[in-house]
Amino acid sequence: MRDGKPVVLVVEDSTLIRMSAVDLVQSAGYEALEACDADEAIRILESRGDIDLVFTDVQMPGTMDGIKLSHYIRDRWPPVKLIVASGAAILAESSLPGGSRFFAKPYDGTAITDAMARLLAEEV
Repeated sequence: MRDGKPVVLVVEDSTLIRMSAVDLVQSAGYEALEACDADEAIRILESRGDIDLVFTDVQMPGTMDGIKLSHYIRDRWPPVKLIVASGAAILAESSLPGGSRFFAKPYDGTAITDAMARLLAEEV
């Protein structure tokens, strides 16, 4: 969060789920950005220096899935917080970068926004 509210990038290939996640992010008081796959997410991260948290799905089309994307983000933009969700896979948090949170779909919106608040409150 630079000035004002935290910025959350939602990465989800399903339009309806992405719209729902964006609504969730905005209702929690955060600015929401959208990407339909990892490639678009990386382009957005490269063009903006104000993204505080990435909320990504695991399974998506493109050059990398959400797990690879989360590791890429952790390596390239270490301060960015990460939340990973999946309807098809249950992941051990050990397969994700340190400090990430995992949620199985369908997820509880309150659990997601609580996790966002906790992650965004942590010092880098």
